[in-house]
Amino acid sequence: MDFALSDEQVALAEAERAWLVKNSPLMERRPLIDDAPARVSPARLRRLAESGLIGLLTTEMGGTHVDLLVLAEEHGRAGSPVPVAELAAAARLLEQIGHQALDETTDGASLVVPALSSPENSALHATVEGTSLRVQGTTAPITGLIDAHRLLLVTSTIDGAEVAAVVDIAAVSTRVLETLDVTRSWAVAEIDLTFEAGEWTLLSSGTVGFVRDQLATFRAVDALGAAEALLALTVEYAGQRTQFGQPIGSFQSVKHHCANMALSIEASRAALWAAAVALDGDDPGVRARAVAAAAAFTGDGTSSAAQTALQVHGGIGFTWEHDLHLLIRRIKVDELLDGSVSYHRRRLVNV
Repeated sequence: MDFALSDEQVALAEAERAWLVKNSPLMERRPLIDDAPARVSPARLRRLAESGLIGLLTTEMGGTHVDLLVLAEEHGRAGSPVPVAELAAAARLLEQIGHQALDETTDGASLVVPALSSPENSALHATVEGTSLRVQGTTAPITGLIDAHRLLLVTSTIDGAEVAAVVDIAAVSTRVLETLDVTRSWAVAEIDLTFEAGEWTLLSSGTVGFVRDQLATFRAVDALGAAEALLALTVEYAGQRTQFGQPIGSFQSVKHHCANMALSIEASRAALWAAAVALDGDDPGVRARAVAAAAAFTGDGTSSAAQTALQVHGGIGFTWEHDLHLLIRRIKVDELLDGSVSYHRRRLVNV
């Protein structure tokens, strides 16, 4: 497949990167890193809304998953706490089900995040009794949940029907998780609710799988962005750190390390571009294969790149004061959530 970003997509990525460099999430996070989970500030949410990026995938905006990919990559590169891909995915589904919360979501007045069960070990159970929907259990980890106003619950019933419901955050119990990642907040929602007729929506078959593929793709895209930042840090450090009177970057072994990082990152980017194109397509089989391959390859590749970056940096990479430490932790969490590498490999074999 021949593919390249359009001039508009390149400009979109550059504009987002420039804003994130000027308003560095990691610098904002540093003073509070030991005191509280990372939060999505109203200013960052407002900026996304004013730019129209929350509603990027809606019909009005007409954006694609490739457009969203370049944005999510920049947020991963910057260590941003804003779940830009999750917000866009939720807005798209709100439009599809015709929910009244769409306008206030795209305007930034209400932060809505998608909530699903874990793809590997579901702890969320739903049943339909007459016109009522009963949902009980625990969602998969959700980033940005502690700042959300509403959940967009998406799940399958025991009979195989696919359903969605919008839930006020006050109606569920949230539990903040302690993870390796200190650049974003992670939490789960404990749900025990009954929705009456008109409060829930029957989805078309395949919708749950599509949303899962969206989340898996953009979790890997986030790791890609963080790995790209690590590559830049590693190359810069290798050019400055000296041993035996010369920069370590002049040593062949270090050159090979940096080249291997770059190769892994570029190959992962190509795989994720294919997954994003497949998300914009209409063939579920092609989409499932492309997403599983990209998620598995990127999860493994970015984790390896992170370990190589740590090796080249030596002891300084272990310090909390260095951004490398924070980005590695972020990549390791991305590797495990929305389907682990082993899960997507098994899925690829079975598709």
